Amino acid sequence: MTIVVTGSAGRVGSKVAQRLLAMGERVTGFDLKPSGIAHAGYREVTGAFDDREAAADAVTGARAILHLGAFMSWLPADSEKLHRANVDGTRILLEEAAKVKPERVIFASSGEVYPENVPDYLPVDENHPLKPRSPYGLTKLLGEELVRFTERVAGIPATILRFSHTQDAVELLDPASFLSGPRFFLHAKIRQQESFGNTAAVALLKAIDDGTETLVISRNENGRPFKMHITDTRDMIDGILLSLSNEKAAGRTYNLGATAPVDFSAAMPLMAELTKLPIKTIDLPGSGVFYETSNARIRNELGFEPQWTIDRMIAEAAAAWNSRMQAA
Repeated sequence: MTIVVTGSAGRVGSKVAQRLLAMGERVTGFDLKPSGIAHAGYREVTGAFDDREAAADAVTGARAILHLGAFMSWLPADSEKLHRANVDGTRILLEEAAKVKPERVIFASSGEVYPENVPDYLPVDENHPLKPRSPYGLTKLLGEELVRFTERVAGIPATILRFSHTQDAVELLDPASFLSGPRFFLHAKIRQQESFGNTAAVALLKAIDDGTETLVISRNENGRPFKMHITDTRDMIDGILLSLSNEKAAGRTYNLGATAPVDFSAAMPLMAELTKLPIKTIDLPGSGVFYETSNARIRNELGFEPQWTIDRMIAEAAAAWNSRMQAA
């Protein structure tokens, strides 16, 4: 019997697979790309989630399925890819899972099902209305419905984890990072906003660009600094494995992420101090990113306790930054 990990080549899935292997479990990885994991207890299926033959192969002998893989994009042009991977892929995977009857399904959803950044109230808990506003958030909500449908009709206990924004600590100060580059670095932010077609934001950002690598504190049009949760991958892995091993998690839905949100006005000066990079502040059009999500349910019911505070993550990221600068 094996534990199936979808998204096994990704940031979270690859590390979950490695942790399970270290615990003595047999693991089947399922992803579009090879994971690079070499272990006697590891088997890999390479293919799309909506490829029924690949999905059937992946779930063969499954004791549990951790469906952590997804296609992630916020571009309207990617809507078809999002639905094919995250909705059709989830449906087909679950239909094949129903044939082998695993003991548990863990599904990685997202705070975008609420959505966190346009909340009815704060902090956002699991009882908050589900009203996604992005194609990605919509596909995750449809995935949740597919999971609960399969739980009802096939009798497979399932746990839904609504993921916080997740990063490896070293990514925080990497301008090339898909997520942290545009969040914290001026030039990467300009490129991102250009790709989104946000001409007003691009003009404001270019107006403060003097050509040097610069950290940027983003605020909304009224000067309110951005605030959001950023969770270390290692804490996410602990939460996933805790949900898998604890019978209390069966049938439950949890917000999984850091306990405290990150206030950019506090975190960015620390980044600048440790890297010696200049820092600038920009007020961008719109309401900006500002939310707090409660992880009280998973802490109280399962004993989840995140270990990686943002200060600890930044310290690790700064050490990696300084090592790169010394090697350059």
